Amino acid sequence: MINLLVDLDEATFDVPAAQAALARAGVELAVQRGAPDRTLAWIDDVFGGAWSSEVASATNVLVTRSGAPVGFASIDAQGLRYPWLCGAAREPGVGLFGPFGVAPQQRGGTIGPALLVLAMHELRVRGYRRALIAATNDRLAPYYARWTGATVVERFEPLAFTPKPVRTVVLASGSGTNFQAVVDRVNDGMPLDLVALVSNKPGAYALERARSAGVMAVALPWKRSEESRDAYDARLLEAVRATEPQLVLLLGWMHLLEPRFVQAFPAMLNVHPAFLPLDPSRDDVVLPDGTHMPAFRGARAVADALAAGMRWVGASVHEVTAQTDRGRILVRKPLRVLDEEREDEVLARLHPIEHAIVGDAIKRWLYEHA
Repeated sequence: MINLLVDLDEATFDVPAAQAALARAGVELAVQRGAPDRTLAWIDDVFGGAWSSEVASATNVLVTRSGAPVGFASIDAQGLRYPWLCGAAREPGVGLFGPFGVAPQQRGGTIGPALLVLAMHELRVRGYRRALIAATNDRLAPYYARWTGATVVERFEPLAFTPKPVRTVVLASGSGTNFQAVVDRVNDGMPLDLVALVSNKPGAYALERARSAGVMAVALPWKRSEESRDAYDARLLEAVRATEPQLVLLLGWMHLLEPRFVQAFPAMLNVHPAFLPLDPSRDDVVLPDGTHMPAFRGARAVADALAAGMRWVGASVHEVTAQTDRGRILVRKPLRVLDEEREDEVLARLHPIEHAIVGDAIKRWLYEHA
């Protein structure tokens, strides 16, 4: 990965030409703090990763056509804790550019360059003398160089900022496909030390996956006729605490955790099979097509969405809090439901999305805690 630097004092940006290019493309232009929820959902759908939350914290140059998002360029994103923003990004007079994206069908045209010009102009108007184009790659560097004069200022390997593997415990109640996706990421170099997998279901295939991966497998069933809920929760808490985790992952965990557990492990992420709102206080969410639907929290999110006749489902990875499925969203992804699609068919398409966003969310957590 690379960081690029643009000299705003020396560069020439033809703002009227950029505005004219957008007008000829038949798109509407807006510059605003944050972005409409529809645009944020579209970003999650088209680009993935953690961009929507970054865009929500930034000032954005936005283009739409008949209300539908077409492209965006962000500047001055706030609250980012990525380690590659600790070098040139902190020098006096440097403003942050990005994320930046254009709808796939519009790439290679005039919209992207126009967005770049207008975003750089906005940074210069704000008094910045240089712009940092953060966390891009060598493939895109010539594009930025052509339209902004950007040059490489820093090179880095993102996961190298994590000095040693993070001790991680996984809680899972089912087949463990999300756990397997994490194992595969670890085998590819993600710096996690998977110290244990705990399951409240003795027959869960996740336990077998853990044994096959060389991870300690702990079956911890709750025999309701023999043990109180408080006693089981205390036993679960002690079992996990004994592994001394730095990170706890809930990957298909189907037992509601008590507040003591949540307080004991503040670094805890959960994958939830619904497209949740970025604002955890909201009970509805906007989709990429501009429609609204309830934020389906709880154990039957997909079934509830289909029963309500919703045309979208999705998946989100969020930080765990005492309020069910209301923690900060790290990564989310919507999925459109096909005509006449059954729940098992929806889930079959949703599982690969869960696998991908779990890995992306862990990477974001690692970046933020490096």
